[in-house]
Amino acid sequence: MTMKKLHACLVAAVLLGAQAAAFADDAATKNYPSQPIKLMVPWPPGGGVDTTARIVSDLLGQRLGHPFVVDNRAGAGGNIGTELAARQKPDGYNLLMSSISPNAVNVSLYNKLGFDPVKDFEPIIYVSAVPNILVVPASSPFKSVKDVIDAARANPGKLNYASGGVGSSQHLAAVQFATAAKLDIVHVPYKGTSPAESDLAAGHVSLMLDTTTCLPFIAAGRMRALAVASKQRNPALPDVPTFDEAGLKGVYASSWYGLSAPAGTPRPIIDKLNAEANAVLKSPELQKRMAAFGAEIGGGTPEDYGRFMASETRRYAEIVRISGVKLD
Repeated sequence: MTMKKLHACLVAAVLLGAQAAAFADDAATKNYPSQPIKLMVPWPPGGGVDTTARIVSDLLGQRLGHPFVVDNRAGAGGNIGTELAARQKPDGYNLLMSSISPNAVNVSLYNKLGFDPVKDFEPIIYVSAVPNILVVPASSPFKSVKDVIDAARANPGKLNYASGGVGSSQHLAAVQFATAAKLDIVHVPYKGTSPAESDLAAGHVSLMLDTTTCLPFIAAGRMRALAVASKQRNPALPDVPTFDEAGLKGVYASSWYGLSAPAGTPRPIIDKLNAEANAVLKSPELQKRMAAFGAEIGGGTPEDYGRFMASETRRYAEIVRISGVKLD
């Protein structure tokens, strides 16, 4: 065989191999899913991200005909599990429950990340959000946002606020509140939300911009809710005004959650997951289960979610700057 014929044969073999691989990829995409799907949750079991992930993945798995397997990999403000998710095979069988800290805040909060929240992921859908709520102990004299502001201004540096830790959603929500109201209040960071809530309920701290994990404390009469940091009232607290309604404009803070996939996941798979997730988010069963902890339901296109994350990243860059916090 001449060199020319040998070269032609090699070219033909390469082309046939590429065509076969493309055909296999197309078949795999068309038949997706054909096996269980792993959903990385970069937070411990029982929290808001984990609870949302389990509700959504349960119903989504039923629609797709294959179960989701939740994999909790907590640590470093969501960074450990998110970095691990970024390194998974982009085949549609490895997804991430993305959330506000690792996918918007941490790029400004941490000196170094092991992943790029934009380049390393494909957005699928914005799932839901739970707003931060200004709460005080039931024994507190404060009955309104105005009461808190008046007391803080009359006694600079005397009132304090709890959070689940430096750089946590409660911390940065309180930074927004203090900045908007021009207050000097002292941060008391705890090692997690639960001890912060316990001390607040016991009256050891003045206030907290908590997430909806405080709802049981409110229902039990151990905390008083004064305002919700969202643009509309929350269905779980219909009698509690927004900060806007309370006279303090622009305090918006929510812990939000969505579905993402490693960069390079085929677009047909992204579109299928988006369509099925949108259907799940509209289902009465999901809405009933999510309403139990004050969740606001999302939806929309992958591009909608991508634009939302980009806008939150820009917004929190300024909030983190104001807080003066940097973490290694």
